Amino acid sequence: MDNNSKINVPEAKSALNRFKMECASEVGVQLKDGYNGHLTSAEAGSVGGQMVKKMIEAQERQMSGR
Repeated sequence: MDNNSKINVPEAKSALNRFKMECASEVGVQLKDGYNGHLTSAEAGSVGGQMVKKMIEAQERQMSGR
């Protein structure tokens, strides 16, 4: 996450970064630690989309009791 991103729970920053790196890897986007301004809009969108997809899946599992 860049310095402009506000994290509501600062203790979660490292977990969020690991989650972002995992999602990027799943969609074939190579991230580096720190600033990733070299990404295309499509790459950034695919990473963000994957993150949202996984968060929704986790919430669905929680709601269904699985």
